[in-house]
Amino acid sequence: MSSTPAVDVSSLHVHRGLHKALDDVSLQVPAGSITGLLGPSGCGKTTLMRSVVGTQIIESGTVTVLGEPAGSRGLRRRVGYVTQAPSVYTDLTVTENVAYYAALYGRDRAAVADTIAAVGLAGHAGNTADALSGGQLGRVSLACSLVGDPELLVLDEPTVGLDPVLRAELWEHFRALAARGVTLLVSSHVMDEADHCDALVLLRDGRLVAQLTPRELRDRTGEERLEDAFLHLIRGDAAGTETEETR
Repeated sequence: MSSTPAVDVSSLHVHRGLHKALDDVSLQVPAGSITGLLGPSGCGKTTLMRSVVGTQIIESGTVTVLGEPAGSRGLRRRVGYVTQAPSVYTDLTVTENVAYYAALYGRDRAAVADTIAAVGLAGHAGNTADALSGGQLGRVSLACSLVGDPELLVLDEPTVGLDPVLRAELWEHFRALAARGVTLLVSSHVMDEADHCDALVLLRDGRLVAQLTPRELRDRTGEERLEDAFLHLIRGDAAGTETEETR
């Protein structure tokens, strides 16, 4: 992994309406690694990801991605983003969807076929997207981002709705991407997926609770199961916050 972080977030504040979505968040995502973004629903995970890809209006702070300000024109071909909601053309086939994005990035037809196979959709390549299941649509969205061969891949809960076998295959593919230098920022609500990550970013109520490795999380909490370790840390943080507020 490079010593220069792929993502550098400093003192980030974001409001969404009257709600403080991110409160003074600072963190770094190492290049060539898989960083897991974890936290309860509504804690700010998606807002942080939107800030990284440059689609979120921020109140203050900085977000630097691959050496440039987030959202810069020069990052358009270098960053891939997969949202929770599938982003596909339902009247096109799987191949046509992926080929469209491949053309935008200057990739060839071989890359289209290889990417479709990598997400387990080779048998559905000729099907239109409106004939696919929700989990399959999510995989088409993932393929559309992967085919561009991005340096940074931002994935918002990419394994939702997938069976355990396919989840395992996708994580193997993510690991192979990281091994060749791609940086992945992956949010998940499935705690056993945290063990696939090199580093974990834990959020609660828009604040950074901790950034550490799965092993460090176990050592810090004394819990072996990551779900128990996560709950231990989150509940301890909540108790500390309540104590501060009552002083």
